[in-house]
Amino acid sequence: MIVGIVGLGLIGGSAAKAFKAAGHSVYAFDINRQIVGYAGLEGTVDAELSSENIGACSLLLLTATPLAVVEYIKENACHVAKDTLVIDFCGTKRAVCENGFALAAEHGFTYVGGHPMAGLQYSGYKYSKATLFNGASFIMVPPVHDDIALLDRVKQSLSPLGFKKYVVTTADFHDRMIAYTSQMCHVVSNAFIKSPSAKFHRGYSAGSFRDFTRVSRLNEDMWTELFLENKEHLLNELDLLINSLHEYRDAIAADDADTLRALLRDGRIAKEETEK
Repeated sequence: MIVGIVGLGLIGGSAAKAFKAAGHSVYAFDINRQIVGYAGLEGTVDAELSSENIGACSLLLLTATPLAVVEYIKENACHVAKDTLVIDFCGTKRAVCENGFALAAEHGFTYVGGHPMAGLQYSGYKYSKATLFNGASFIMVPPVHDDIALLDRVKQSLSPLGFKKYVVTTADFHDRMIAYTSQMCHVVSNAFIKSPSAKFHRGYSAGSFRDFTRVSRLNEDMWTELFLENKEHLLNELDLLINSLHEYRDAIAADDADTLRALLRDGRIAKEETEK
């Protein structure tokens, strides 16, 4: 199988290495052509992906940011073969799927929205690894939800990546959930680490500090785009958190042990409910 990959960052680079390790040919495109050249010298990439050879790809993965993916697919949809399966790996789904589905219908290829639930606090090809997706969940946003053959085709095509679970959903529900499970974590972690106390943490911190601040080290360009793309859902989650934090603060300021205890109990129970 020839796999085309657009974007050789952490996600695209890891996908390229996994497919290459499984014996497939990899064609890749990145706006930084030096990365493609390096990946070629490394033996991960067989050729630079172009309008001339994109039609040879059985699978095309779009692993750049949503705006870049929409721009790329608009420019290259006319070169994609009708039997190619195109899957984006973007962090938000509504805009990219709307454009992807429309272009696929116009040009006759198959488009599926996707989002691998895997990553690191570091970005870039140099941190990519073939095992990044092993055991992870993959979220699918297909054009229709009752096409079992298509869902099986996606699973089979992505099998070299090692996903353990596949979740099928809509673009809007995906974005709503990701605002909470991913984007909020990055916002809060990034804000939390700005405390003047952070520089003195050594010797005073353990696992909770390390876990909580891990994703504060982020790619600000990418996350700015993702946050603004999904601002409706993200603002809703931020408002809920801010209101909740005010409750904790007010209870502490007033030495209201009963209220504080109740808030902490409710949080503990909420966590336990998520683990059932």
